[in-house]
Parts: sequence; structure tokens; C-alpha cells
Amino acid sequence: MKKIFIVIALALVAFVCIGLFKAQKIQKLQITKTVTINGSKGEVLEMIQYLRNFPKWSPFLAQDPSQKVRIEGVDGTIGAQYHWVGNGGEDVGYQEIVKIDTTGMVGMKCFIEKPFAAQPTFEYTISENNAGVTVTQDFKLESSLSDAFFMWAFGAVKDMENTNQQGLDLLKKAVEKL
Repeated sequence: MKKIFIVIALALVAFVCIGLFKAQKIQKLQITKTVTINGSKGEVLEMIQYLRNFPKWSPFLAQDPSQKVRIEGVDGTIGAQYHWVGNGGEDVGYQEIVKIDTTGMVGMKCFIEKPFAAQPTFEYTISENNAGVTVTQDFKLESSLSDAFFMWAFGAVKDMENTNQQGLDLLKKAVEKL
């Protein structure tokens, strides 16, 4: 019986050590995704810049259609905010426009209150090319070591990558419907 406890303890220590090692690598997380859209640069910029359009391409609203949203401030300008409450009050936060470059960039900062506190940033860069309009989403999140450990343990990074790609795919669909 003592050997079983020793084996379990060693396995637990190994799991924690591996987890902390992996967590250090994702404390400063950056996820970059791109999508090419058949539309104009102006249409894409407007779809991203004006928060009233976000429900058309929000992966979070697609995942939780009962989510309640509201916009505060002057939509489409620095300081405008998109607030949400979803999953029966378990997801709460807002995103705020912090940068706009009308030549093709919109920056946003999120303030997530629930289910965990976090302040990721999103920067959308829009460029025209022969294939159409390419949108590059640069997502950044800094976390404590303990938060990063839990993100690693529960596979949250892969979920974030999938959600970010889902948002860009929905953006493409929304613009191409215009």
C-alpha cells in the first residue's frame, strides 16, 4: 500500500513539474490567425470597427445565442465598449476600442470579469492583395504562472485558437454576405 502512495505521489509531482514548465511557455501567450475575405477593405474595416456589427461575427454569441450585449460610448470610435453577459451570468466582461488606424488597423482590449479575470488584447490588421482582403488577428494574453498552469491543464490554449479562428471565419461570412 505504501508503494502505491509513493507511485501516486511521484506521478503527481511529475505532473505538476511538467505543468509548471509548460505553463511558463504560455504565460505570455500570442495567437495570430488570418483569413482572406472576398470584399473591400472598407467593408472589412467597418465590420470590425463598429461594435454594432460584432454580433454578426462574434464566436462567443455563436456559442451562446442567449448572451446579452450592449454598446456604450460612441460606436466606431476609441473608447467605445461592447459589454456582454452570457451563460446565465457566468461570462461577464467587455471589450473596448483602444486604437483605430483608418488605413487598416483596429485594436481592442478585453476586460473579462467572469469566469476568470483577464485582459487580453486583439489587434486586427487589414490589407488588400490579389486574393482579396486579408485580416490578421493578433491576440495577446499575459497570465500569472498559476493561471497559465490551469490553461495548460485544461487545454484552454487550443480552445482559444479555435474560438479566434471561428471569429475570423464568421467575419468572412458576414462581409461576403453584404
